[in-house]
Amino acid sequence: MNTDLKLNPNAYLPLRDVVFLTLRDAILRGDIAPGERLMEISLAKQLGVSRTPIREAIRMLEKEGLAVTEPRRGARVAGMTEKDLNDVLEVRDALDELTVKDACERMTEEDFDKLDQALEEFKDEVSKGNVKEIVEADEAFHNVLYEAARNPKLFDIVQNLKEQMYRYRFEYVKELTDYSTLIREHEMIIDGLRNKDKDNVVAIMHEHLMNQVESVRRTINNTNE
Repeated sequence: MNTDLKLNPNAYLPLRDVVFLTLRDAILRGDIAPGERLMEISLAKQLGVSRTPIREAIRMLEKEGLAVTEPRRGARVAGMTEKDLNDVLEVRDALDELTVKDACERMTEEDFDKLDQALEEFKDEVSKGNVKEIVEADEAFHNVLYEAARNPKLFDIVQNLKEQMYRYRFEYVKELTDYSTLIREHEMIIDGLRNKDKDNVVAIMHEHLMNQVESVRRTINNTNE
């Protein structure tokens, strides 16, 4: 485990959340490798906290699919499997189709303004090159779509799935060297919604997601070789 692991203090967050974000970033960066054990005592010592926030943070990591706990062996960083990828993104694909069909009928000019702004913020983060910020800007763009569907139940389901999607989205963005296709897909989604062309927007969203699937699948296969 990386001996330089440091806590990133935030006065506005509970300690367990600070620990969670610190560990999540370390896992996504690869500083803590898949299969590596998450030793409560060791982590507590490195981060200068008690074991309680470590234990709580590990439970939060489990919710995101980043950690697994085994009886009598404790917690370890979860590996990425093609089965998990396919399962999560199959559900996401179905939810995206429902989202854009509803959004085509229900989006207002205010929604389009928010979507345009989210796209500009995404482009801005791309120009800076910080993977974490690009991922968050991408999520913000899609959140505008989910809100515009005007279906609170759908939005709640998507938000619960978002935790399981985060790792795959992060891996996808991390491996990209050219973001122009991703930006263009976002622009095509906006154009399709403005034209209320449901079939076209569904097709774009599907291709948008499948590009992510193929990229992450290659990463998983290369890791397992």
